[in-house]
Amino acid sequence: MAGEVLVDALPYIDQGYDEPGVREAALAMVEEETRRYRPTKNYLEHIPTLNLSAFETEIMRSEFERMQQRQPMDVLSMKRYELPPPPAGKLTDIAAWTECVDNSMAQLEHQATRICNLELMLDYGCEAWKSYLTVLVKLSTQAQKQLQTVRKHIQETNWERKSMQTTGGERLRALEASWVSLVSKNYEIEQACAQMEKELSNAQRKKQIQEEMHGGEGKHQQEVTTMEEVWEAAERDRRMDVDEDEDEDEVGDDEPDESPDRRESSPEASEASSPRREDDDEGEEGERHEEDDDSQ
Repeated sequence: MAGEVLVDALPYIDQGYDEPGVREAALAMVEEETRRYRPTKNYLEHIPTLNLSAFETEIMRSEFERMQQRQPMDVLSMKRYELPPPPAGKLTDIAAWTECVDNSMAQLEHQATRICNLELMLDYGCEAWKSYLTVLVKLSTQAQKQLQTVRKHIQETNWERKSMQTTGGERLRALEASWVSLVSKNYEIEQACAQMEKELSNAQRKKQIQEEMHGGEGKHQQEVTTMEEVWEAAERDRRMDVDEDEDEDEVGDDEPDESPDRRESSPEASEASSPRREDDDEGEEGERHEEDDDSQ
């Protein structure tokens, strides 16, 4: 999916986050990415432009202007609560006295209103305050319930994430162990193949040397092509060499131990043995003639 971000971090099973320098390196990477990031799209274009002066009144605007100009706030005027007499030059002026009387009547009415409010507060203030507190308690209870719901949802999300990462971590460890085992087996197979190739080369070299030594007698009727046949041929040649050595040892044991000096020093014995051999030959021929006569 285009634009999808693949999160490959597994904080519940990954190790090394608490090592010194890891957090600083991560923050440096984030800072580098934010510095290089140049947004090409306004992600807030679906939201209307914020109007900061929608709820401003004239008094608020004037106060904001005063604050921007760093001017002090006007002192609260208590003039309307005063009962000044007419000025000295207007003591005989009826309009001045009328204005003073109207001001006094307004002050009296204001005090009467305050007394009425105090009486109403004494009569209904406690119940109104209790009702207000009840509303506040309900609002607080609702907010607490919403908070508990959000916390429960967060906890469930964390538990689900932890379970998924734990399961994924176990699977990753199993796959890693399987990969290591397969790599080790491949290495062992490669070593065995190299050893077998070396043994095959040695066997072929030995066979070639033996054929060169024996000449045409040791040639095989069929060329050895496989490793097993080469090994069998080498084993046969080794057995033949052993048998030849044993035959030579037996022949050496059967020969007399007389030295040439002794044979040369006894000519009389050799001469005496030669007539005996001739007599034996004549006796054998006579026996053959007798057997022929009997058969006839």
